[in-house]
Amino acid sequence: MQRNKFILGGLLILAAVVYLIVSSTQASAEYFMTVDEIKAEGSSAVGKSLRLSGAVMGDTIQYDAQTLTLQFDVAHVSGDNDEIEAQGGLAEVLFQAVNDPSRQRITVVYNGPKPDLLRGEAQAIMTGHIGDDGIFYAEELLLKCPTRYEEAVPEQSASNN
Repeated sequence: MQRNKFILGGLLILAAVVYLIVSSTQASAEYFMTVDEIKAEGSSAVGKSLRLSGAVMGDTIQYDAQTLTLQFDVAHVSGDNDEIEAQGGLAEVLFQAVNDPSRQRITVVYNGPKPDLLRGEAQAIMTGHIGDDGIFYAEELLLKCPTRYEEAVPEQSASNN
């Protein structure tokens, strides 16, 4: 009888742990979208928690240091890593994206300090939502610089030695 209570108690604890893992994973899951996908969704994407990736348009970056408001546009970049590699790698894909006037774009607004890596041709990966005005309001902002910037740093430091 005592043994059955321990087994039953252990199973209840295991079930509770599994439930907590599953429910927290589902709550924090966010659908990753490209600029083209968000534009295709239209008003059905409004208000949803989303992850968006795009190429930063350098000439659109505006930052207000008083209000810590950052605004910039991102151009569509494929979310398929195989496609990115086939087109010459991330640096080339980002370069093509910002220099192609036919690419779809979305304006992004982010409140917070201006990231050091924010520049044209950087890849912005953002978490946030689309407003009724079609602007992406980012709550989190991560930036990846293309490899052409990363490769330039070791060459510069090697020549300084």
